[in-house]
Amino acid sequence: METASTRTPRPPVTVRTAAVWAVLRRELERHAGRELTVLDVGGGTGGFAVPLAEAGHRVTVVDASPDALAALTRRAADAGVADRVRAVQGDGDALAGLVAPGSVDLILCHAVLEVVDDPAGVVAAVAAALRPGGAVSLLVAGRAAAVLGRAFNGHLDAASALLDNPDGRAGQRDTLRRRYDAETAAALLTAVGLTVEETHGVRVLADLLPAAVVEADPRTMLELELALSARPPFRDIAAQLHVFARRP
Repeated sequence: METASTRTPRPPVTVRTAAVWAVLRRELERHAGRELTVLDVGGGTGGFAVPLAEAGHRVTVVDASPDALAALTRRAADAGVADRVRAVQGDGDALAGLVAPGSVDLILCHAVLEVVDDPAGVVAAVAAALRPGGAVSLLVAGRAAAVLGRAFNGHLDAASALLDNPDGRAGQRDTLRRRYDAETAAALLTAVGLTVEETHGVRVLADLLPAAVVEADPRTMLELELALSARPPFRDIAAQLHVFARRP
């Protein structure tokens, strides 16, 4: 009979998350039979945390928003995994003081580095929190997609500003503080001694096509999105970049 620690999460598969879940499922299968200690930095309401807890793992979510953590707690309770999900209020910049060194098997750091004060410091804290052999799932906003998106919408000045800005930012009104390409995201991880294993694009097509096209043939859309996610140059124009790395 399948035990709690050998199940893999089965969240609703969408074109927006399928590439990330494909990588995470492979990692869970690598550790089949083990209960993993998971940390979700900026995990919000638990879109990843709750399915991972349902698969039998123990998940700590660190997030700055008390409202998001309250929603996470309700979601975990509704799913029957409240005992496997711990909510901790805090932000990425304070991560080093919230997590014991060498205590985590898998860390999710999704949509965090774009907004923190010190992305290099956050990545260093993530690396320090991993056990040897532990892995990090890093998801960041892509620069190329933001440039193309602004250009397609007729905001050529903003596209030019974003292209030339060293942080990939389109002026002071930009809601994000920085964006990345595959090389700059990977460089943050390798600088702290992690080994990059995989890089995928997330939402390669999903943000470019009209909703009617995406919804007309969801299976074909999903298959195409996954096929493009690992293939440059398609990968590199995705709205987000997913980099998976491991501590030796």
